[in-house]
Amino acid sequence: MTCGALNPMPEAAQYRRSPDVVMRLARMGAAHPTRLSFLRQMLRRVQQEGWQFDRPVWEFDARGQGRALYRAIGPERTYSLVAFGHDLPDEMRSDRVIATAWDATFTLFDGTPDAEDLERLALNVPVQEAGRVSPRELSLSRANKSVRLFDHVVARLAAGQQPDAAELTETGYLMRTTAVYGSGKFGAADRARIAGRPEMRAPFQAEMLSVWLTRAYTVDLVEHLARVRGGALAVPLAPELRRMLGVGNSTGLGMAPFLVRHPVLLNNWMMAREEALARVRAQATATPETLAGFEVALKAAQVNAQGWQSGHPVQQARLLELRDGLAAVCAHLRAGWDPHGDHPWDALWRWAERLLPLEAQEALAAAMIEPHGDLVDGLADCMAADEDSAFGIDGAMTVARARAILSERYGWAMALDHDTPEGCARFWYVSEEKLEPRLGERAAEPGAERELPLDISRQAAALARALMEWPEDAPIAKVLLAAPEHRLMLRRVQMAATRPLAEVRDNLIAADVLPIDLLRCKLAFFGATRFDPRSDRWVRISLFQGAPYPQDMAMGASL
Repeated sequence: MTCGALNPMPEAAQYRRSPDVVMRLARMGAAHPTRLSFLRQMLRRVQQEGWQFDRPVWEFDARGQGRALYRAIGPERTYSLVAFGHDLPDEMRSDRVIATAWDATFTLFDGTPDAEDLERLALNVPVQEAGRVSPRELSLSRANKSVRLFDHVVARLAAGQQPDAAELTETGYLMRTTAVYGSGKFGAADRARIAGRPEMRAPFQAEMLSVWLTRAYTVDLVEHLARVRGGALAVPLAPELRRMLGVGNSTGLGMAPFLVRHPVLLNNWMMAREEALARVRAQATATPETLAGFEVALKAAQVNAQGWQSGHPVQQARLLELRDGLAAVCAHLRAGWDPHGDHPWDALWRWAERLLPLEAQEALAAAMIEPHGDLVDGLADCMAADEDSAFGIDGAMTVARARAILSERYGWAMALDHDTPEGCARFWYVSEEKLEPRLGERAAEPGAERELPLDISRQAAALARALMEWPEDAPIAKVLLAAPEHRLMLRRVQMAATRPLAEVRDNLIAADVLPIDLLRCKLAFFGATRFDPRSDRWVRISLFQGAPYPQDMAMGASL
């Protein structure tokens, strides 16, 4: 399908949710991954195109120091994960962005590196920001061990035993990445270099491939260390236990502004997911195949909810709602839902909207979408964005037209409080030390004069007030000549005219804003699970938990 016409199913239009429902932070912060998530897109392509994988380099000592090379060989191109293992003292292990040493460091190389490339990378990748990579590298990343579980698995395998399945389930990963950089950072290839490749066209495909191959590395490393310790007694990790492990990730405020800074991309992501749900709801009947697939997906959601732990009070409350909500869904399927009635998926959804909390509603949406791959997978082609084409400002637009768009797309912003201390309690800025976004308290911290323009609702309200002073037929170019401070907001208004899901419909500088809601929304599109906030500003997650490994693909493993 073409993305110029996102809705070739006109009958689905009436089932789309309103932007006022979809784009609120509370709901965005309850997002769950779907089959449109970026890691799922990558895995489907790898499977459908029959990619091959090998590990031509594995050079590690008894302490886990060394290097490895993992190759993903596609129909047209090869990509290689170059991994470096380090013997890191416990006192140097930190997930903070200011860390300078890690248990493992990685880069995704475009092609197959030769000996000269490997030596160059060995000098630069282990030091991360302190080094430089080249346009041959597509990503730069690092990871730390989940020490207790990592050591437990090595000890058990070395003794000829399998690790405790309950401990694997509780933690969910042997290592967690603390950063996965791409798109031109530190000399790596810019997005434009690879955006035209079919396998890289969808968002974050290089990063997803890197993390997936990193997952293979973590298991290979524990098995290597177990063999070193246990010799002939050592055993490999059982396949069913391997699949229980993902790659952890610690993500902080650095990621939070992304959705605000990329309104066109955000709109496309949300539109694809919302169109998928609308298409499912628009189905007049439910087939036996989709009913069976839904049952499997719902059961998986329940298993995930039961194993999902969090120490944060906000997420603990949400987990209770999720578990109770999914139990209510199952009870309703047994006693109230008619799968053979008219538009059964819509009936199920309307019941959920009335009775379920947000966390359970969004989990149900993912489960409903899951068995409808033939109906929704083509929407993945609509999730990339040519943001440059939307960047220019149409100076000929009249003030009347700009006011109309503001009224239609930003009426929510006019109703928000931006003037009281609570309404403008926070400000976003970039830290001098790490050049990463941070969130300050306006009344207690210096730096508000360097505030990032992420206060979209306040800017929209200010623009609306400014436009009231201009004649309706005045061109926007004239407004900008007199008041250039409104340039950013006028650009966003013009973008939003044809993109109803481009804006987060909340006050992002209010005292009660939860940045983790922004993080969760983006990470759910990545395909993350097991969201565990450690504060209102950073979260731990798991990627690829339950997914096949590269070597499983040749054996037809299910996704």
